[in-house]
Amino acid sequence: MTGQDADQQLFQQYRSLLFSVAYRLLGTAADAEDTVQDAWIKWSAADRSQVADPKAYLARIVSNLAMDRLRSTRHKREVYVGPWLPEPILTGGDAAETAMDAESVSMAMLVVLETLSPLERAVFVLREVFDFSHAEIAGVVERSEAAVRQAAHRAREHVHSRRPRFTADRAQQRDATERFLTAATGGDMNSLMELLSPDVTLWTDGGGKVRQALRPVVGASKVATWFAAIATVPYQGVEPADMAAEMVEINGGPGMVFSAPDRVIATLTFDFDAEGRISAIHNVANPDKLGAVGTGTPYPIRTR
Repeated sequence: MTGQDADQQLFQQYRSLLFSVAYRLLGTAADAEDTVQDAWIKWSAADRSQVADPKAYLARIVSNLAMDRLRSTRHKREVYVGPWLPEPILTGGDAAETAMDAESVSMAMLVVLETLSPLERAVFVLREVFDFSHAEIAGVVERSEAAVRQAAHRAREHVHSRRPRFTADRAQQRDATERFLTAATGGDMNSLMELLSPDVTLWTDGGGKVRQALRPVVGASKVATWFAAIATVPYQGVEPADMAAEMVEINGGPGMVFSAPDRVIATLTFDFDAEGRISAIHNVANPDKLGAVGTGTPYPIRTR
């Protein structure tokens, strides 16, 4: 094996981990893939004889590239038409993945991470999700360890205040999602109302490309009415009879994909309250954000 082959093999060993870091930092699969490719270019050009810890070195490269990209895209997200939601990905449900893996890549968590600064987001992800030490993170983000500890504290308090943890288990979530699928595709308002928390919030992301609500839809009655219509009216020009809906794993939890004969037209992911009712729904319909789901290929969400 040549030195170049060995370098490529080593990079491939950590590739899924690097994607997992980049996706949590950026919230889009396309940007994460580009960032990993840029990291490979930097890795290829580096003097690797001086690299004592390839994993930490690669994590530093991909984190800094992702933070740079995040800063450059922030303005676009601020002027986005309607709510900006992360790009959904299919995930595999590997038994080796922990509950923290799934939670850290959930749509609801990624939405909260959007409210952090790029530095705070990187520190939070590397510390809370990937278990890097403060000293290791200081080397990654090129800050003092004291500054990293302060950023970690701010980010953790911010996230925990906006992302309460509930105990609805995966079986309970899956059951609620299956019942929601049946009720929505059957236009069953009563069943939808039973499944929804009274103050449920629906976030819809059409990005100005397809017609969606430009503000959150709040309240069980309004949200149930929105979804009951799926069975009776065309959606994005697709008649109900021509639309397929299936339950899949999206971003570490049960979700739904709506498809026309020739394309994916929307995804749904859910958040649940302490009683197991649906407390939030994230509906991504912007066609620019459905490419990763459209491939049908699960993405890694590993943290080790």
